[in-house]
Amino acid sequence: MQITIQHQEQLYRANLSMPLDIAIPLREGLDTVNCFYAPPMETEPVVAGDFVGSTAQGGPLNFLNVRLNPHGNGTHTECVGHIAKEPYTINQCLKQFHFPAWLLSIFPTKTENGDRVIFRGQLEQALAKAPATEALIIRTLPNDELKLRTNYSGANPPYLHHEAVRYLGERGIQHLLIDLPSVDREEDEGKLLAHRAFWNYPENPRKDCTITELIFVNNSVKDGLYLLNLQIASFEIDVSPSKPVLYELFTTI
Repeated sequence: MQITIQHQEQLYRANLSMPLDIAIPLREGLDTVNCFYAPPMETEPVVAGDFVGSTAQGGPLNFLNVRLNPHGNGTHTECVGHIAKEPYTINQCLKQFHFPAWLLSIFPTKTENGDRVIFRGQLEQALAKAPATEALIIRTLPNDELKLRTNYSGANPPYLHHEAVRYLGERGIQHLLIDLPSVDREEDEGKLLAHRAFWNYPENPRKDCTITELIFVNNSVKDGLYLLNLQIASFEIDVSPSKPVLYELFTTI
């Protein structure tokens, strides 16, 4: 199935039969991505009398309880409720699910203290000729499949400088997707400057904006313009496991 999309006075065609899934699958155990010392995802069959909710254990079907931490166990999308005192929820904040999106690959800069940081000037230069889009997807370099099973806890992974994130807000980016555990430094004394800059909190919260973390974009997917479908579960909390999917856009004749 194909659809036609208009963006900035240009018509594009997207083939919906060719999705590019950039979510990391949620798996039990330790051989998967994890961060911030979150316990790994766990499943357990429901047991009630003689009933066991596991076909592997002789039950008639699989009926599992699932325990997970969306922020620490895989690809997730969060709203301003992640840092706000007010009870914003992802289900209430994310009301649209399709956006023009620009995919950008970039090397974080290594600083004197050993941190790897994406700075405002880097984004300004990298996006100078990019079209205005509602969503931005950042793929950090180097990029490989180790990102699918890295335990980032205590590793001080790369992050975005808060002025870089502020620039994205000024540019009109409403949905930021990154392949890192957080836009902020792992240990930042609870300042969360990048989160605050993106959501403009508490001054004038951007309630309809989201941050998606721990994505993975395969190297076969080229930088450029895509249609993004951002899928969540309807959780009435600040975050949901999510499944962002890209569709390549082609100009129509």
